[in-house]
Amino acid sequence: MKRAVRSVLLVQRNLRNARVLQVSGCNTIRQLSYVAPVHVRKPLVCVEAGGVSYASFAQSRALSVDAVQDVSQESDLKRGGPLVEYERRIAAGELMAGDECQHETLNQLQRLYDQLVESADACKLDRYATSEKAERSRWLWSRFMPHSSETSVSPVKGLYLYGGVGTGKTMLMDLFYDQLPCNWRKKRIHFHDFMLNVHSRLQKHKGVADPLEIVADEISDEAILLCLDEFMVTDVADALILNRLFRHLFNNGVILLATSNRAPDNLYERGLQRDLFMPFIVTLKERCVVHPISSAVDYRKLTSAEQGFYFVGKDSAELLKKKFQFLIGDHVAGPQEVEVVMGRKLLVSMGANGCAYFPFEELCERPLGAADYFGLFKKFHTLALEGVPIFGLHNRTSAYRFVTLVDVMYENRARLLCSAEGTPFELFEKVVTISDAQHIPPRTSSRSRKNDEADLCVDNELGFAKDRTISRLTEMNSKEYLEQHAEMLAGKQLH
Repeated sequence: MKRAVRSVLLVQRNLRNARVLQVSGCNTIRQLSYVAPVHVRKPLVCVEAGGVSYASFAQSRALSVDAVQDVSQESDLKRGGPLVEYERRIAAGELMAGDECQHETLNQLQRLYDQLVESADACKLDRYATSEKAERSRWLWSRFMPHSSETSVSPVKGLYLYGGVGTGKTMLMDLFYDQLPCNWRKKRIHFHDFMLNVHSRLQKHKGVADPLEIVADEISDEAILLCLDEFMVTDVADALILNRLFRHLFNNGVILLATSNRAPDNLYERGLQRDLFMPFIVTLKERCVVHPISSAVDYRKLTSAEQGFYFVGKDSAELLKKKFQFLIGDHVAGPQEVEVVMGRKLLVSMGANGCAYFPFEELCERPLGAADYFGLFKKFHTLALEGVPIFGLHNRTSAYRFVTLVDVMYENRARLLCSAEGTPFELFEKVVTISDAQHIPPRTSSRSRKNDEADLCVDNELGFAKDRTISRLTEMNSKEYLEQHAEMLAGKQLH
């Protein structure tokens, strides 16, 4: 008996993540065994009419369309990159032209970008290349079975950029990151925030034989390309775990892009138990191309700085309170609580309308750290800080906290209002590195020199960090920064 051939209408449409072929007069529906190109990864469903399969026609048509899309996307990637985008922004007047040092750094970033695009499959960058079910199965199986001695170190070397403050390291990293395909396993995060996340994960896996290995597995499952801004090691707890953590990460194929004010050999200089930290420096230099940015230009200080939110002088506290009251408007400031990591809470004595008011001693003279500050700026976008002192030997710990506070605010594009005993430069005038201390010229009067040296703070880490903080305080008070802050607030209100 001959089968009647029915008229067939093929309509292609998206149904969530499935590419569906609808066929009129369907008797059966079955899933086609089809592997799409990595940038699509949408299963193709074929519908049969009267037992006649239209799979071959649909599949060949889909493959030809996907092949064109794949070639087009690959071509776009190869034509793109941070260097192309940098030149476009300069031509559009969005950026000022950088110096030779920035161009050399861009060449390094373009090298990394090109190698990643070329080796995307080998590096397993595409988050959709393997199914989520397979990833979960592999992760679960790895919890019960011991790891083999084989590693999957990436064929692409990372990049470690270091140089002075304001040389554009963060801007260049963001420029690079913004050009990457959205389907890649990638993460861009401040180093402080990254380490807080690591310690939080370690707490969850407490009691396991090697929690660092599990944490490294979790991180590398989420991101193969890890971009860490402001790599600076000051905490002994961080220093002691970095080598093992990154050894696991690199063995899992993670590629690192990092920015820092310090060369690798100068990281954690004179820190406690530094001998245990030294193997990390060796590992870092093995897995990353180390590139210095030796520009003497501080681009942050080229912004049009104003004196609208940084108050110095005897009436500065009153001016700060008036400005704070103006910003909160009709809202009434009162005590609020902010949740930080591991169930801890931070008390804000005065907060309203996204603005928080703190005396300096409450925020920088108490045992608080980056976790508390990150928690604070998840809830508040503006900080009014009263009474920032001149820093010296007597309040070195407070100076460290203030540096961390400014770093966290800058990372979150938060707005700072403050009253201080001096300009940003004057606040840190008594903080010097060992090298700077050796070059301080002698005074004619031994009495005046004795008074000067009494509160001199000789600290290499703080001495390097102070330049970044001075630069950031200057930029955070600029018209450009405050306009960015206003745009960010407007964007949040729209959502």
